Amino acid sequence: MTSATVPLFRTRSSGVLLHPTSLPGPHGCGDFGAAAYHFVDWLATAGQSLWQVLPLNPVGPGNSPYQSVSAFAGSPLLVDLEALRARGWLGRLADPGFDRARIDYARAERARMALLREAWQGFSQRAEAVDREALKGFRRQQGHWLDDYALFMTLQERHGTPWTRWPAGFAWREAAALGRLRDEADAEIGFWCFVQWQFTQQWQRLRDHARDRGLRIVGDAPIFVAHHSADVWAHTAQYLLDPHGEPTVVAGVPPDYFSATGQRWGNPLYDWTAMRADGYAWWGQRLAHLIGSFDAIRLDHFRGFEGYWEVPAHEEHAINGQWRAGPGRALFDALDARLGALPLIAEDLGVITPAVTELRTACGFPGMRILQFAFGDTPANPYLPHNYVPRTVAYTGTHDNDTTVGWWQQLNAPEREAVRGYLGPQADAAIHWAMIRALSQSVANTVVYPLQDVLGLDSAHRMNIPGCAQGCWEWRFEWHQVGDAPARQLAAITQAHGRAPRPVQGD
Repeated sequence: MTSATVPLFRTRSSGVLLHPTSLPGPHGCGDFGAAAYHFVDWLATAGQSLWQVLPLNPVGPGNSPYQSVSAFAGSPLLVDLEALRARGWLGRLADPGFDRARIDYARAERARMALLREAWQGFSQRAEAVDREALKGFRRQQGHWLDDYALFMTLQERHGTPWTRWPAGFAWREAAALGRLRDEADAEIGFWCFVQWQFTQQWQRLRDHARDRGLRIVGDAPIFVAHHSADVWAHTAQYLLDPHGEPTVVAGVPPDYFSATGQRWGNPLYDWTAMRADGYAWWGQRLAHLIGSFDAIRLDHFRGFEGYWEVPAHEEHAINGQWRAGPGRALFDALDARLGALPLIAEDLGVITPAVTELRTACGFPGMRILQFAFGDTPANPYLPHNYVPRTVAYTGTHDNDTTVGWWQQLNAPEREAVRGYLGPQADAAIHWAMIRALSQSVANTVVYPLQDVLGLDSAHRMNIPGCAQGCWEWRFEWHQVGDAPARQLAAITQAHGRAPRPVQGD
């Protein structure tokens, strides 16, 4: 098995990391509206060929897209309200006066969900027959996940969280109870399906626009799912749960670069024995769904497929965990046999053993390198650009890192001298451009820069701090912060180092 035939990874390319919620717009957070199309056009002007996003799923606790109620559903917050108004399903949209620099998730969700429900009513009353049939067709086509999701969200609205505290008939999916729910809550179930239909239609139109502009979109797949999710509720036998549906062990990572106590993520762990017994069917459906939504997918926490950190559910921190064997090659062989060459980027950061590298190499997936990690020890550091190999996806930093300017401002003196020694005097002049240029010159086939780094923004514009439950995922930019100069400079660097867009062979 190999992804060597995946065209996206064969040529030199570069791109920008930006989650759509960070886009400008009047309705509390970015979405798939006009600003998204403008950003695609800006990327093309800047000579880029990739747009990388974070998971597009509904946000969960702490507003994280990595703790979602569904591994399949799209976030309702991303649905473009103006497009619904244009269809005649919504009335005039007033500017509600949201903060344009940060997302107030609670307020934005209240306002947007109210408008989405209004759009559903407008659709129910005024939609043409062709649109009604299109929604029915979407429900049939996506029924393998959509029905469970719509039921789950309907029950969450009525009974709150977590699902284990719902009335027993609903918690344990008794056929009679769910049958009655479908009858009495038909309109509510229809609403959740309608939102997903619009999300999917709008996303695919945006993808088409990106493709027309020579851009491919890289998605993100969290390895684990949230306990309070339609996935766990609908497939309890495939998770390590007690008789009450609660996790016996949870996911996390041991102490590392980001945290001295490790990170206790809290996600339930897969019962890999049960998943192997049905040929990893759920994973096959999930990857097929992702491949239909993106041109490539960053597979989060790849090392967990070789070995994962198991934390007893009662532990407050992740220190007292242990390593357990993951599914390894068997999972990816099964997925490859079902789906063909897998367009995956392996997020191989953290505690990486030779066995993890061997698995990634055997699967043919490119790994990741983070330039901010490169300057703490010797010239043999694998994150230094001269140590890259072609099949690598290299970043100045990711959504979990500080911005490059913020990182530079807080760097200790020895590491700052190491950076100067490697990058030269341009490190002091403009550290973000020095880092971008170093990556672009490397042999890595693919390089990606967070938009904050292209714009030279400081720590106030950081997206996430791992282990921090408050104040993350809220960053937004405004167009006045962008201007023409960063696009021109990025385009010049991209052209000089042979990364300018070209037709992707085999597409």
